[in-house]
Amino acid sequence: MNGPAERGSEVPEVLFVCVHNAGRSQMAAALLDHHAGGRVRVTSAGSEPADRVNPAVVEAMREVGLDLTREFPKRLTTDAVRAADVVVTMGCGDACPVFPGKRYLDWQLDDPAGRDVAAVRPIRDEIDRRVRALLAELSPA
Repeated sequence: MNGPAERGSEVPEVLFVCVHNAGRSQMAAALLDHHAGGRVRVTSAGSEPADRVNPAVVEAMREVGLDLTREFPKRLTTDAVRAADVVVTMGCGDACPVFPGKRYLDWQLDDPAGRDVAAVRPIRDEIDRRVRALLAELSPA
């Protein structure tokens, strides 16, 4: 196990994973980072990263004051999983490596790929609800 105590840190690390790292995992990472205010380290990755973040996702996040224009899809690595205390998967199937001692959550969420901003908003809002609940568990205010 490689949790916060073993790294000499009390700050937990959360990794969000989806297939393309262009929608759900990007929204989750941005929302958790925003709400945590430094109390949690946040990363995201994809098993098959896309070329860019979904423009409808960028717009939906802009509506809530979060700028994803500088973000880009990143490839999932075993090092990223190894460093995380919590790994949240969102439809990446069996592509995510499993390490003993890690906490894994699988969030079943609609994929925003190919959808317009109106269809992305409810996905964003559901992710926000789940992120806030996770933050309350990891770092009670």
